[in-house]
Amino acid sequence: MGLFELFLIAVGLSMDAFAVAVCKGLCMKRLDARQAVVIALFFGGFQGLMPVIGWALGTQFERYITPVDHWIAFVLLALIGGKMLWDAFHDEEEELACPADGKLDLRELALLAVATSIDALAVGITFAFLRVDIVMSAGLIGVTTFALSLVGVAVGHRFGARYEKTAAIVGGIVLILIGTKILLEHLGILVL
Repeated sequence: MGLFELFLIAVGLSMDAFAVAVCKGLCMKRLDARQAVVIALFFGGFQGLMPVIGWALGTQFERYITPVDHWIAFVLLALIGGKMLWDAFHDEEEELACPADGKLDLRELALLAVATSIDALAVGITFAFLRVDIVMSAGLIGVTTFALSLVGVAVGHRFGARYEKTAAIVGGIVLILIGTKILLEHLGILVL
C-alpha cells in the first residue's frame, strides 16, 4: 500500500472527527485556539492510537487469516465506508447541545474521540494483514486527523454545519474505493 493510499485512508477515517469538530466549532462564540488544539489532540491522538491497537490484535491472528486477508480488508473498509454513507443520509438533525459556560467537557471529548476512532481500530486490523508499516500509518492518520479537526473547528465556527454531511459522504466513498482496489489487486484483476 502506497503513501497516497494511506493518506486517502487517513482522510477517510478523519471525516467523523472532522464532523464532530465542526459541531464543537459551532458552539464557540469566538474561535478559541486553545480549545481547538485540545479538540484536535483528542481526535488525532485516538485516531493514531486505535490502528496500533487493531494492528496488534491482527498480528496475533495473522497466520489463520492470511489466505483471506484481502477479503477481510475489503469487507471491513466497505462496512466502515458504508456506515459512514448510511449515517450521512439517515441521521436525523440533532439539536446542538452547547455548554453555557463555553468550556470543554474533557470526559465527553474523550468519549467522542473513542467513538469516532473505532473504525480506525478495524483499519489497524486490516493493516496487520496487509503488512503495512504501522508506525508510519498510525502517525499519518493521527496527524491528518489532528489537522482536519483543527480545520473542522474553524469551519464550524465560521460556516456552521453545511459541510458535515459532505465530509461523511466523501470519507465513506474513499474507504469503499480503497477496499475495492485492495480486493481487485489481490484477485489479479487490477494490476498497478
